[in-house]
Amino acid sequence: MTEFVLQRQNTDTIEQSQPRERIRRLVWKLCVATLILMAIGSATRVMNAGLACPDWPLCYGTLVPTQQMNFQVFLEWFHRLDAALIGLGAIALTVVSWWNRNFLPRWLPWAAIFALSLIVFQGVLGGLTVTELLRFDIVTAHLGTALLFFSALLVIGTALTPYQGTGNAGKLAWLGLAAAVLVYVQSLLGALVGSRWALHQCLTGQQLCSVMYSHIGGVVPPTLATLVLVLLSWRTPALHPALRRLANMAGGLILLQILLGLATFRLHLQVEPLTVSHQFVGAALLGVLVGYTVLAIRDVYGGSRSDRAGLNRPAA
Repeated sequence: MTEFVLQRQNTDTIEQSQPRERIRRLVWKLCVATLILMAIGSATRVMNAGLACPDWPLCYGTLVPTQQMNFQVFLEWFHRLDAALIGLGAIALTVVSWWNRNFLPRWLPWAAIFALSLIVFQGVLGGLTVTELLRFDIVTAHLGTALLFFSALLVIGTALTPYQGTGNAGKLAWLGLAAAVLVYVQSLLGALVGSRWALHQCLTGQQLCSVMYSHIGGVVPPTLATLVLVLLSWRTPALHPALRRLANMAGGLILLQILLGLATFRLHLQVEPLTVSHQFVGAALLGVLVGYTVLAIRDVYGGSRSDRAGLNRPAA
């Protein structure tokens, strides 16, 4: 009888873990696709391909504009294709989460709906960037929403990742959150500089210099917050190795980001791969800080050993 009960419990555990694992794999795939999407979007902007497809959602009235295809058209078309695939993935995430909600944490279906709403709003902004001829505030909001969607996916994926905390993170979770918010704001300032071509206008005509200098000066708060996070992570005894690795990654990325920013400024945005790398590394830095924050919060609340944070609590 005891063996039958144990066997039944093991079967139930496997059945409950399968949808959770499928969702976790889907979320990480969407994270990678979103990071690539943002890099393609940056390349589309710096290559002046934002209006290569003059209509929306089609491109020259077709799904695949083979007759008009060149490098610029391909960038804009592939950017839309990747966005559409991510949108389908977000729909699948929501459907699967609600279908298996009895075996999943209670917050997960609602988090999936939030992510889906962000990608729908992102699609609307994508259409407006074309119809409104790359209006700078819409372009800035377009990137800001993409970063929010990317962060939401990272929160979901990191929360579903098996993790046994040590309980020593303390206030590092709040420091990680502060650093992530500062990096996000700095990314918006960078998007504003890019969408208004503030660097070119300031260097050639002394216009929009305040916008450019706000981004240059804005590098200080996120840099200090990230470096303090790295230092305190090194000095915190018995900190989980995953948190130490993420802190080291954040420190390396912030230094690389500063070097890329200096290079793009010195070269006046003339080297497109540098400009694209600058935005890509900024998004990656934000992702590392978001992952660090979620793991640190799980560490504070007992990680997988406790349901106090609601991370592993299945629905009733």
